[in-house]
Amino acid sequence: MSPLRGETAVLAPAPAPHVTLADVRAAAARIEGAVLRTPTIRCDALSRATGATLFLKLDNLQATGAFKERGAANRIALLTARERAAGVIAMSAGNHAQAVARHASLAGIAATIVMPRFTPATKVTRTEGWGAKVVLHGETLAEAAAHAYDLALREGLTFIHPYDDPGVIAGQGTAALEMLQDAPEIDTLAIPVGGGGLLAGSAAAALELKPGIQVFGVEVEAYPAMAQRLAGQPVQVGGPTVAEGIAVRDVGELPFALIQRLGLEVLVVPERAVEAAIAMLAEGAKVVAEGAGAAGLAAVLAFPERFADRVVGIPVCGGNIDARALSNVLLRQLLRDGRLLRLHFDIPDRPGVLADIAGRISALGGNVIEVQHQQLFGAPTVQSTELHLMVEVRDAAQGNAIVAALQAGGYTVRRG
Repeated sequence: MSPLRGETAVLAPAPAPHVTLADVRAAAARIEGAVLRTPTIRCDALSRATGATLFLKLDNLQATGAFKERGAANRIALLTARERAAGVIAMSAGNHAQAVARHASLAGIAATIVMPRFTPATKVTRTEGWGAKVVLHGETLAEAAAHAYDLALREGLTFIHPYDDPGVIAGQGTAALEMLQDAPEIDTLAIPVGGGGLLAGSAAAALELKPGIQVFGVEVEAYPAMAQRLAGQPVQVGGPTVAEGIAVRDVGELPFALIQRLGLEVLVVPERAVEAAIAMLAEGAKVVAEGAGAAGLAAVLAFPERFADRVVGIPVCGGNIDARALSNVLLRQLLRDGRLLRLHFDIPDRPGVLADIAGRISALGGNVIEVQHQQLFGAPTVQSTELHLMVEVRDAAQGNAIVAALQAGGYTVRRG
């Protein structure tokens, strides 16, 4: 597995002027009508659970399911007539691919998207569905990026970088601009960081629009590249994460320079906090978020002292999560919260024992949702049998009461 995941590239453009609030406002005017102005909603359920007042910016509702449309739309709108005639090219295995494909199509511009060979077929199909030509090349994102740059040079195409471009950064900053226009009481932002474009653009707009606002970046602990760069440390990243959209090794040089100049702090959250945030958004806010989209809430969960009594704006920057991954995250969180019990028994092999156990569970309101009864081969002796139950309960207290009742009945119960 390559250490390069998420949106990344191997070449950086030349330094450019700093992105300002004026740039972001101009981008907002430029993309109006092409990009959905998503709602900013106050979420009382999550506010009560976290001790902060939380506003969610629902960019998971964009046509392609992610904020990347903002930067892509702005950058494409800035193309010259010659560049439009030649066409554009991008490298991505995720949301940026669909964003460039969609907005190039809307503008009547030919688009080529280079994706690594490992890219899931559904992402390839969606990108092609927006009219782009998809080229599968390389085993890693770095190899795909190098090929995209080569094609751009050979065919005269304009490369649309996912984050290392001032036009893209300004477009991403429109998310924070809209958030503060719709909820001016926000005094803190928690912004997910992959390559850094969303944080850089959002901070540039927010700090100029509302001096004194706190702006935090958020990375997942397997990929803390921006935090390491800001601390002057060597970048050491890698490992599986549900936050694939921000699993980036090579952060953008332009975003890094902006973030460093603005003196921003990047919080690094554990994987478990991201999973908890995905589950809380689904249950508490009725919002489907991918791992990257839940990172802002994960920071509030992981660093409650930093956000207590603050009014926090959180961009739910993407909702493109695999259904199986979402299901697994929700089930894992139910287990952690104690709302699902996995109970293991060695019980005597005689009639009525299973019924007795089920009766004790149901008497206390538990719901048995799965039974594995291994009578022939797994038990230590022929006089006993293994029993594994999955039990649904309201909360940990009810689960503890059920286990106590089973133990009082003489059963040895293992949880796990």
